Amino acid sequence: MSKMTQSHSQRKNLTEWLSYLESIHSVEIELGLKRITAVAKNLNIAFPRSTVITVAGTNGKGTTCAFLENAFLAQNLTCAVYSSPHIERFNERLRLNRCEVSDNALVSAFETIESARGDISLTYYEYTTLAALLVLMAEQPEVIILEVGLGGRLDATNMIDADIAVITTIDLDHQAFLGNTREAIGFEKAGIMRANKVVVVGDTNPPSSLITHANDIGAIAYSREQKFTVEQGHNNTWHWRSSHHVFSALTPCQIPQDNVATAIMVLSVLADKLSLSLDSAFINQVITQTKVAGRMEKFILDCHVILDVGHNPQAARYLAAQLQSLNYPKVHAVLGMLADKDITNTIAPLLPEVAHWYVGTLDINRGCEAKKILESTEIDSAKVNCFDNVSQAFKMAKKNAKATDLILVFGSFYTVAEIRRLLV
Repeated sequence: MSKMTQSHSQRKNLTEWLSYLESIHSVEIELGLKRITAVAKNLNIAFPRSTVITVAGTNGKGTTCAFLENAFLAQNLTCAVYSSPHIERFNERLRLNRCEVSDNALVSAFETIESARGDISLTYYEYTTLAALLVLMAEQPEVIILEVGLGGRLDATNMIDADIAVITTIDLDHQAFLGNTREAIGFEKAGIMRANKVVVVGDTNPPSSLITHANDIGAIAYSREQKFTVEQGHNNTWHWRSSHHVFSALTPCQIPQDNVATAIMVLSVLADKLSLSLDSAFINQVITQTKVAGRMEKFILDCHVILDVGHNPQAARYLAAQLQSLNYPKVHAVLGMLADKDITNTIAPLLPEVAHWYVGTLDINRGCEAKKILESTEIDSAKVNCFDNVSQAFKMAKKNAKATDLILVFGSFYTVAEIRRLLV
């Protein structure tokens, strides 16, 4: 396909650029750093004045990034976060000091990349990652947080040598690309580590492949249960401890507590370098401030609604535990998933918690038909209805739910995005 040509008067807008980027590579996902690194070299991408943090993991990346972002901003540091996918607007993927990147900045970056890439074909994700890095290079914030898209070793973000690597959790997801075991997936995520640089590992039982790789390359590992621990206190409080810091009487979190604990270890490691002032009161301030769209996000309509982007077995186990603690009289689940996900094992933990299921088809390339989702599970046929889309599914759940009931919307970023548009 010929490359896009344009004059100033014919400048493409952001929507047109994103549509173009979806068409220029033969496959949606193609892991590897060769293509993007070659283009990045042409663009001279570097961040000599920024502290760069790369965050990988099966679950918890977005919430870990959000907690760190809030902490750095509260310490009067400039901070940028690059994450994906977005829920409502593409611009959500890059924010500087909590402000989303402008259309104009992205379009200018895309134009620069188009001139620099020559005949090198880039995936949508590679192209947009380069655009984010170009914008960040112009801004040079004091802290840059890069959320890894898929895996780690071969993800586009891994062309940047981070000052600190963070690995939240390791579990089964994206097996077609990362392998079918925690050991294989752990090795892929360990690829974001660098020799003689810190890696913070939040998983309480990390696969041996991850720890072995850290030792082999000489990374400085700060692992949960080894270098930092969490203890539950009285009245729903909790305590965080390491050899350098102790934070006591911490308040309940609006995001998963394990991800907060991991983020605190990152802050502790960077305390001297960035002159951070850390104490329990400050940590509690950030805990209170941090909630993330689409992660156990609560709305009150005629009944209660929770949106969660959980889409793999580990995330579903967390959701099931949350539902048990919330103890609603009846839970109605609105579900839409991608066909390449582990549908059977994602739904299984929630079967005992859900009274009725409303399953919708996601009308996108990777979307799974509602009937195929049903065929992949052990949901009682008497407890389920199938719909052409998740909006129809949600409307029926809303019609059936009583004021004391909960509607849980989960299964995909796409599912949450579609329903969130109805609520916000």
